[in-house]
Amino acid sequence: MYWLILLVAGLFEVAWAVGLKYTEGFTRLVPSLLTGTAMLVSVVLLAAAAKKLPLGTAYAVWTGIGAVGAVTLGIVLFGESAQPLRLLCVGLIVAGIVGLKLTAA
Repeated sequence: MYWLILLVAGLFEVAWAVGLKYTEGFTRLVPSLLTGTAMLVSVVLLAAAAKKLPLGTAYAVWTGIGAVGAVTLGIVLFGESAQPLRLLCVGLIVAGIVGLKLTAA
């Protein structure tokens, strides 16, 4: 259950990271409110997951989900680079997330 909460927290982190692009420096009201809400939900869910999961693991997985999601959506939505070395680095982050999940107590 706590891993699912952490996954959802990570997805909200992706939402606020991408949302930052749409806020245009927090000058647009609706995107700013949605981004702020996603930030709050993400951190609250991370805190809930960290009640039972090791803190370092929970935080690393949360940021990893956010990083991978932000890079992926940056490529899809904003035409950012998808060069092989960049994708390899994202793959290394995914491998780290899986490794942390497999070794968590």
